Amino acid sequence: MNDLSQIPSVDQILSGKEGLSMVEEYGHQATVDAVRSCLDLVRKDFLENGSVVPDLTGLLMMIADLLRERLKPTLIPVINASGVIIHTNLGRAPLSKSALQAVCDVSGGYSTLEFSLETGGRGSRLIHAESQFQQLLGAEAALVVNNNASAVLLSLTVLTRGKKVIISRSQLVEIGGGFRIPEVLRHSGTELVEVGTTNKVHLFDYEGAFSEETSAVMRAHSSNYSIVGFTSEPEIAEIIKSAHAAGLWFFDDLGSGALLDTSTYGLKHEPMVQESLAAGADLVCFSGDKLLGGPQAGIILGKKELIDQLKVHPLARAIRADKMALSALSATLDHYIKGEALVRVPVWQMISADQGSIKTRAEMWKKALKGGDLVEAQSMVGGGSLPGETLPTTVLALDVDHPNQLLEILRNGSPSVVARVEDDRVLLDPRTVLPDRDLDFINALQTAWSKYEK
Repeated sequence: MNDLSQIPSVDQILSGKEGLSMVEEYGHQATVDAVRSCLDLVRKDFLENGSVVPDLTGLLMMIADLLRERLKPTLIPVINASGVIIHTNLGRAPLSKSALQAVCDVSGGYSTLEFSLETGGRGSRLIHAESQFQQLLGAEAALVVNNNASAVLLSLTVLTRGKKVIISRSQLVEIGGGFRIPEVLRHSGTELVEVGTTNKVHLFDYEGAFSEETSAVMRAHSSNYSIVGFTSEPEIAEIIKSAHAAGLWFFDDLGSGALLDTSTYGLKHEPMVQESLAAGADLVCFSGDKLLGGPQAGIILGKKELIDQLKVHPLARAIRADKMALSALSATLDHYIKGEALVRVPVWQMISADQGSIKTRAEMWKKALKGGDLVEAQSMVGGGSLPGETLPTTVLALDVDHPNQLLEILRNGSPSVVARVEDDRVLLDPRTVLPDRDLDFINALQTAWSKYEK
């Protein structure tokens, strides 16, 4: 068509078979907005550029494309073939099937989030998961908030505001998103006292900073970097003993929050939550979605007298965990209590996966694709955990002229697949692909491979 008068009206498009179908699928208002946008664009192109006015079929295709684009979700599942187990950008730890079911059970209807079945009256969301931490780790009390940054901020704001907190210079860390320990201390109203040097801190450095204005000593575990070479620092038990002798609290920000010994699987030993509690830490803060393998959450364990103060502070309400996080966390903790975390929690399934099973899956991928090479490589734990530590793996390597082009095709496939490039080859690591996604992964890989070859 080359005449604007031949363009159908909004009502004509909506009343047709295709228009009614789009209304049913996308809703009336969204469809109306898309129709008007497309018609406006057609008129503008005709008047300003002399473009040909599309026929009805062309218009309907434009409208359908626009609706799909506008209503396309931005948060979608992906298959992680990158070999990074706790991938921050991909949502960190995947949940176990039991945790997923718990979320569905609690969120699909109503729940006892803040309701007591015993009294029939108001209950408290703060009790959920607390008894499990007490049973599992022997903690006096526990509080769950929305993430570990909030856990640290709440602890400092409530307990050390207006006072001084001592921390080693080697621990003034910054994690992803610009979360910096010095800035958290400042925003909490706490005065930071740095001791030692970047690579060396001694017990006398801590003790020399003790004063009447000091309220606590803090350790921030360097979970996303490591200092090597000429370094030393006191054992945590020594610092705690000295702090307690001076009447000070000791707060431990562990970050990752390992409950299992990572050294068992060929990795460097990651400080464990139970080790901090056993050493006498008054509060221990860590994440729920890193080495714990659960949902995003900030967990605070420790002395009941301190945690009781945190629970009643107004900030605790602003950063509280929701019912989905609490239900998933409780289900995850059950795996540890039952001694089944290695076989049920995906993060630990991946960490403990044996080389034989990984290689077998890589061979299956190669056979299905009818291409690629099996190559020995390294997986990473990631997610601000065990910096520089890797696990041996076998990957399917695709030697292509334009590896980034293939990565793009994989990312934009259905399902989306995220891989990595090393030495100009696309590497696909079975360790981080959940076994029950193998068929989906193979289909996506075959489709992407055929598109690339064209």
